[in-house]
Amino acid sequence: MLQTFAGMIDERSTIEGVPGPSWVGHPGVRDVLALVIAWSRDQPGRTGEVALIDGEQILGRGGARAEDDVPRVRFQRQRPGQIAPMGPIESVRVSRAQLRLFPHGDALHIESIGRCPLLVNGERVERAEARPGDTVQLGGELVLLVARRPERMAELTSSPLAPEMPFGAPDRFGFVGETPAAWSLRDRIAFAARADGHVLVCGESGTGKELCAAALHGLSARADRALVARNAATFPAGLVDAELFGNARNYPNPGTPERDGLIGEADGTTLFLDEIGELPSALQAHLLRVLDRSGEYQRLGEARVRRADLRVVAATNRAVADLKHDFAARFTLRVEVPALAERLADVPLLIRHVLVRAAAGNDEIRRRFCAVTALGVEPRIAPALVEGLLRHGFRTNTRELAQLLWQALAESRGDTIELTDGVARRLAETARAAAPDEVGRAQIEVALAAAQGNVTRAARELGLKNRFVLYRLMKKLGVGDPGGGRGPEITL
Repeated sequence: MLQTFAGMIDERSTIEGVPGPSWVGHPGVRDVLALVIAWSRDQPGRTGEVALIDGEQILGRGGARAEDDVPRVRFQRQRPGQIAPMGPIESVRVSRAQLRLFPHGDALHIESIGRCPLLVNGERVERAEARPGDTVQLGGELVLLVARRPERMAELTSSPLAPEMPFGAPDRFGFVGETPAAWSLRDRIAFAARADGHVLVCGESGTGKELCAAALHGLSARADRALVARNAATFPAGLVDAELFGNARNYPNPGTPERDGLIGEADGTTLFLDEIGELPSALQAHLLRVLDRSGEYQRLGEARVRRADLRVVAATNRAVADLKHDFAARFTLRVEVPALAERLADVPLLIRHVLVRAAAGNDEIRRRFCAVTALGVEPRIAPALVEGLLRHGFRTNTRELAQLLWQALAESRGDTIELTDGVARRLAETARAAAPDEVGRAQIEVALAAAQGNVTRAARELGLKNRFVLYRLMKKLGVGDPGGGRGPEITL
């Protein structure tokens, strides 16, 4: 049964001057090292479950016994304000005492004490110090991801989505994720949806900004009318005003039909303009008047002023500073969409979601690669593929993930979706590009010192894709090794 943490403090932060929910930590709640189930041969439905490792524990098959002298790892399903304890691992090929675990600084000490081979980041070891972003594999039975997780997630302040969907399933807007970052995004979207100001959605390519726009509309008071959407990069040169504002009959040429334009069409609803950063700043200025609360605009060929009661949601993968200043200022609400690197534990759930959707539209995929279980269609996925994708530095996020999975489907020859040679080559090429050889130990130490030990900021200064790339370089070069007594204190 779900246990609810009631009466928790309702924190608020500021989004461009408008109060909104804060999910950056919570007073009195610790972040601890954790193991997240990324793949299980015998219990695939447990993907996304979390075990918090805040002291010495034993991971293995079966539940606790009276003679145990060390607590056993217990997996749970975490959601905002909720914890659902789950049963023990049941794979008969996993020893009852398989791994000995305990936190060691910012790393998780792992020691193999059972019969399943232990692999950390794909390498066979007997013991290891694993950090957030590292993978742990037990033979062909289980793939785990090392992460940092709160002991409990704060309750939602705005989003109504938590009770309505099964664990790991997409919400009604198609967004998949059970990490704190995913739930933080849902809560911010729900708050912004009800605030009714214009919204700027920012995030890397392929992070799901279109889904966010759909959710912003679907959770708003305008949801009873259809969303009007257009990619701003597709506006024909010289015709932007006509596309946006429409034109009077017979303007500019006799016989030209009257057009409402996107602004008129969106009167009473939401207008979504994707890739707004591709609109030149001179053309961004054309929208300033209509973005004000009056919603004033004029059709081409008309003298009278019209007013549209619309809300504009715009999305960009560019920096906000690249937008015209007074244009960006009209968007009083901002929603930042996290990259996959910031919610790595959601990748296995996304893998399953992409493959289930592929099977739903393709009889051959469903017949060759899927089993029908009591929980529905379950794709057969090789653990090496899951592990490889978890350690991949995605450039275009979920879009790239889907491309890699479709390549694996096309190249796999048996009844299991494999880490094929073609996919492995693409992963290796990306890894080489993301971690250039010229980044050395001295540069990393200087960047970490300048960032006061914050790995995320240091990775950005070094031009690396994400902090997990930097973690791997640090491990390779021995930077920040707690046993070596070198380097600054490391934080996320």
